[in-house]
Amino acid sequence: MSDDSDRVLDQEALAFHMQGRPGKIEIPPTKPLVTQRDLSLAYSPGVAAPCLAIAEDPSKAFDYTARGNMVAVITNGTAVLGLGNLGALASKPVMEGKSVLFKRFADIDAIDLELDTTDVDEFVNAVRYLGPSFGGINLEDIKAPECFIIEQRLREIMDIPVFHDDQHGTAIIAAAGLLNALDVTGRNIKNIKMVVNGAGAGAIACVELAKSIGGPHENVIMCDTAGVIYQGREERMNQWKSAHAVPTKARTLADAMKGADVFFGLSVKGAVSADMVKSMGKKPIIFAMANPDPEIKPEEARAVRPDAIIATGRSDYPNQVNNVLGFPYIFRGALDVRARAINDEMKVAAAHALAALAREDVPDEVSTAYQGAEMRYGPEYLIPVPFDPRLISAISPAVAQAAMDTGVAELPIEDMAEYKTRLSGRLDPTADALHLISREVRANPRRVVFAEGEEEKAIRAAAAFKATGYGTPILVGYEDRILETMKRLGIANAQDFEISNAGKLNRSKEFTDFMFERLARRGMLYRDCQRLVNQDRNIFAACMVAHGDADAMVTGLTRSSFVCLNDVRRVLDPGERVFGLTMLITPGRTVFIADTSVHEVPNQVELADIAMQAAAKARQLGHTPRVALLSFSTFGEPLRDNGKRIREAVDILDSRKVDFEYDGEMAADVALDPELMRQHYPFCRLSGPANILIMPALDPANISSKLMQELGGGTVIGPLLLGLEKPAQIVQMGTTVSQMVTLAALGVHESLHND
Repeated sequence: MSDDSDRVLDQEALAFHMQGRPGKIEIPPTKPLVTQRDLSLAYSPGVAAPCLAIAEDPSKAFDYTARGNMVAVITNGTAVLGLGNLGALASKPVMEGKSVLFKRFADIDAIDLELDTTDVDEFVNAVRYLGPSFGGINLEDIKAPECFIIEQRLREIMDIPVFHDDQHGTAIIAAAGLLNALDVTGRNIKNIKMVVNGAGAGAIACVELAKSIGGPHENVIMCDTAGVIYQGREERMNQWKSAHAVPTKARTLADAMKGADVFFGLSVKGAVSADMVKSMGKKPIIFAMANPDPEIKPEEARAVRPDAIIATGRSDYPNQVNNVLGFPYIFRGALDVRARAINDEMKVAAAHALAALAREDVPDEVSTAYQGAEMRYGPEYLIPVPFDPRLISAISPAVAQAAMDTGVAELPIEDMAEYKTRLSGRLDPTADALHLISREVRANPRRVVFAEGEEEKAIRAAAAFKATGYGTPILVGYEDRILETMKRLGIANAQDFEISNAGKLNRSKEFTDFMFERLARRGMLYRDCQRLVNQDRNIFAACMVAHGDADAMVTGLTRSSFVCLNDVRRVLDPGERVFGLTMLITPGRTVFIADTSVHEVPNQVELADIAMQAAAKARQLGHTPRVALLSFSTFGEPLRDNGKRIREAVDILDSRKVDFEYDGEMAADVALDPELMRQHYPFCRLSGPANILIMPALDPANISSKLMQELGGGTVIGPLLLGLEKPAQIVQMGTTVSQMVTLAALGVHESLHND
């Protein structure tokens, strides 16, 4: 960047850290502290009870305090980023940032501690005496060789995980990238020649982990500013360098690079020349990880070696070696089994899990976070990106399992599948709400037809649906086009997917007869019905569902929802009132909004029906329904005729003697704010905030749900199409693959409960 750009960025960063409450972290309470009783329980005298329990059994601290989810980020500021020894106080913004990353990516409560000492003994003692406060220790930005000594001594004397991220974090991510680079280039790690430039904490950790995953000791050459670290060298050596000295005639980095398969750089900008890269072996693997500028820029390396596979530490190039891919999830797994340490086996497990994740199909949400970049396993995508929501459920279980296998876990996990699901729910509010549904669907897999089977998103959704274990996907379209797209997407095992169309299924006449019987008195001739079956994929897919060839269908990628709904309703009859139900899921709250897709202005009977069916669906999804029938007015204030229809719907519900809470008409703020409800409307029938909002018309329902989707802080699912005799889900144009899979699973779930 230019100097001007740097100055602008600096100013923006300073403003960012100053705005609102200064800094980046706070500590909100996890318990209500509103009443005197709350305070009595949280502090004196109630707090005595857990104190006594912990004194009797120290393990109870994990039950009664935050220790089990608390990590200390500790430094003395002697090696802050690439800025050097800035001291303890100046390192605080970095440590706060690290604490934020723990929370953002793994739901771990982290607090930064800056120790104003460079004395190893003082540092070690300060940390060891803080041990009872935390479930783990993350050491950060401590210069070598002191960082080695500090970590080793703390690991020996503390019974909680101690992890120096500058060492092991980089090593784990780099090892994962190396595994995939070797796979892409068809190499075996046991046969490679590897050169590492740099002999600091990160470099030594990279070498150690590379050897742990199979790299032969004698084939790894390490270099520092004095040249190759060879057996017999005495200049500027220490015990950590000596451990990796090898017999070699090479004395310079240029010598070592000749014929090398792999280069790891953890040194300085410009350390590698184009000639060095040119001298490497075929398809050279170059991990130039110096920050902020790599040892050689990717474009410079590719100018002389177009076949090179390159990773850097920068986000503006593919294959970023970013520690945030590792440390939050490693600690998450370690904390969840109450591990006494983070050992080598846990690090290796993390590297393998990260490598495996890169080989899977990438969700649309990830591509969106990276400006829609296409990410598929290969030379340009060896390492997952930090905003991949699957990281926590991929890495943490692998780490936890390794901890259990090696005997350092105090609290083994009995059901690993359940644990993985629970992990995804810590960060993605959707996952928590859909947990039970997913389990039920996997236990009862069914057939779902994707009407727009030639579309790339439909194919990817079908692949994800199948891989998740939800059932058998059926793609409607021409087989050659679908297979060609699968090949382009790198989706293997095409033979495991069902492909259907009117000609292939050979049920055209049966479906045409069925449609003619339904539509003959609605202006349709037999040939019109034949054309619909043979040419309209929504009609054909719906016919498959109607005749039991599939249990549910998904459509909507290429046509408006109203067109799709009209198509589907030509084939499938309503079993109940047909309407759209949208789910808004935020941490701690799920709200259902209806009707968001069908009824323009529902009458009082339709409103009552929608309320009852929405309540039933919410209960089916694990929620206790509290229904608010909304209006701009609240219980007749201001008095307008518009509220009459809502009041009459409430009267209808009264007459039906339904088994859920409901009331109306009321404004949205009253419905969602229990304090406002109690203060001004004590007669309201709702015992708490509404979780089902029945809208007075389609306009406000659709507008509000889409506003929440674009501006809200939660996840929006739907609208779910409810009320048809057999399930059909209509996605919105522009939907993601994940949303398609979710709606497909919900379609299966509905079919299970319709039986």
